[in-house]
Amino acid sequence: MKIKVVLTLLLLCVSTLTFAQNKAIIKANEAYARENFCDAAELCKTAYAKITRKGSGAQKKKADMAFKAAECYRHTERYRDANEWYDRAILLEHYEDQPLVYLYNADMLLKMREFDKAKENYEKYKNLVPGDARANAGIESCTNNKIYIAEKKPYVIENQTAINKPEFDMAPMFGDRKATKLYFGSSRVGATGKETNPRSCEPYMDIWVSELDKKENWTEPYKVVGEGINTEDDEGTVCFDSRSKLMFFTRCPNVKKQNLGCDIWMSEAKGKKEWKEPKKLSLKSHDSISVGHPCTEDGKYLIFASDMPGGYGGRDLWYTTFDRKTDSWAAPKNMGPEINTKGNELFPTFANNGDLFFSTDGRPGLGGLDIYRATKVGEDNKWENPENVGSPINGENNDYAMIEASEDGRFGYFTSERKGPNGENIPDIYSYEQPPYIYSLKVTAQDLGENDAPIEGAIITVSGPDGNWTGITEEDGSIFWDKKPAGDRYINESSDYTLKISKDGYYEDTVGMQLTTIDVNYDQDFIMNMGLFPKRPIRLPEVRYVLNQWTFINDSTCMSLDSLDRVYQTLMDHPNLVLELSSHTDSRGRNDRNKTLSENRARACYQYLVETKGIDPRRLVPVGKGEESPREVFLKDGVYHASRNSGGESTMLVESYINGFRRSNKELFSALHTMNRRTEGAVLSLGFDPATAPPADPKYMEYLPY
Repeated sequence: MKIKVVLTLLLLCVSTLTFAQNKAIIKANEAYARENFCDAAELCKTAYAKITRKGSGAQKKKADMAFKAAECYRHTERYRDANEWYDRAILLEHYEDQPLVYLYNADMLLKMREFDKAKENYEKYKNLVPGDARANAGIESCTNNKIYIAEKKPYVIENQTAINKPEFDMAPMFGDRKATKLYFGSSRVGATGKETNPRSCEPYMDIWVSELDKKENWTEPYKVVGEGINTEDDEGTVCFDSRSKLMFFTRCPNVKKQNLGCDIWMSEAKGKKEWKEPKKLSLKSHDSISVGHPCTEDGKYLIFASDMPGGYGGRDLWYTTFDRKTDSWAAPKNMGPEINTKGNELFPTFANNGDLFFSTDGRPGLGGLDIYRATKVGEDNKWENPENVGSPINGENNDYAMIEASEDGRFGYFTSERKGPNGENIPDIYSYEQPPYIYSLKVTAQDLGENDAPIEGAIITVSGPDGNWTGITEEDGSIFWDKKPAGDRYINESSDYTLKISKDGYYEDTVGMQLTTIDVNYDQDFIMNMGLFPKRPIRLPEVRYVLNQWTFINDSTCMSLDSLDRVYQTLMDHPNLVLELSSHTDSRGRNDRNKTLSENRARACYQYLVETKGIDPRRLVPVGKGEESPREVFLKDGVYHASRNSGGESTMLVESYINGFRRSNKELFSALHTMNRRTEGAVLSLGFDPATAPPADPKYMEYLPY
């Protein structure tokens, strides 16, 4: 009898426990299904704690509650709590029923900058679901995160403390063409809704607006004026047509025991500050579907985010068009795989040039939602090739709702959940500004007759859109410009400049050089070399010949063809140059034979440059000068130099001077004769015109009898 009583009591206890477990699970699932994540998180945790029985069935229920608790924390931006509960679900092997536990846990770890562990979980998810591109995007995000940070752009990011409050402030949008009215959603004190939104754990949001004062500071925001605009529900993510006559915004109702999605509403302007009673757009087939985040330019073509069936996963970007005849909006169409992924695409906005900004967590990035920019194609409503706008606009937390405030797009606003004055994971409005690109200019003057030796005292003249300026090169031939005395810069963005160089004793630079900063969208130190041809013989690279011949020596002792190739390059670099090639011999031997020998050597250079290298023969004149033009050299510290830049004393290698060393220094005697055997150039013209130049003398292709 006693045994029966004990068994009855035991069964009653188990039944009571089972009933309590099931009741807790039912309550948790109901709140979760209605997306009341704030309440559902605690209910799921309570149900998790009450499931104490062992066995595979109990483990599955416990794992399901852990996963849903994690999901509630993920949706309410509490990533560390979400990570903890995903870990519990994984320990209970929930990945067997729901592989997404690995993906979402990896997402949380990426936000927490635990890249190695995040990558490990992305790879585990990829093994379970090989075809999901979100795994590859996550792995790439972990692998390249340091690269993304290293490649950050020179934006200055600033929290808009004049607008932001400790509550949520998000999705800024200009309400006028002059960008003097900034609309945004906020859950700050003073909002119409007095309760806490069970979906976000925050007060309900209203649409607020701030205006620029005369000093271009944002004034204290006020709620948008208009009957039926702000309600007890959530309102936000607003946009306007180009005339600011139509306002579209998102409203998300929350009704107990109902799963209602968000809707897009439209209101017409009523004066300068007020708005008429809004009307709901009929865009969805079921109340549980959400449509929101409207984006338009003309009020007739509307892009929005939705989880409606037929998408690629998560929330996609869709579009609809307005038909005036039927006074209705067309059935929405998906924007396709060029934009959408298996992740979420949200917060579309237009750039000034028609490109499309949007945020996504389905592509590689720095963590959470990243802002992407898709390029507009043609005049149709089509966009492609989305690119991440990069760091520092994007970070490990959610970043979204970007708008451009300046015509060139280098200044604007966006929403970020990065750590700021109001804490981390709190949406605030931030500004971004790209400072002017910094350019400097260094010019080096070079003597083209002295193997590009520096020219001191050359005058460099620069002409640009803001006027002209000049400078004189220093001893090393250089001059440098960056800042002007007043702090502004010499070289500015999107500008063209012309540089010219001049100096007495040199031919005039009639062409100059061009410098442009158009499309140079980065800091740049411009370094330019400018050359002048001297009004004296040009010292060409050394060319040697076999004794008493005009055959080139081209071996380890002298690479004559390499030297002629440098002459070729000079001619290519200066396409208007007409050059005299003059060969010289030393004074030994008969003068007439030396004259013929030098003529043939000059013609050998001519023929190589014309036949082998393809130089227009009209640009070259070969001349043999025999022994009649001794060389000028420069003696310094007992050493003879060919370059006048050596700083030595000028000396002419006439025969009588060289003969002075015939007996006292035979080695020097021979070396000085060798210096006289040379090929030089002289500028005949810097105005070669192939259309008008006379034909070349055909005799230059023939050698004289020797």
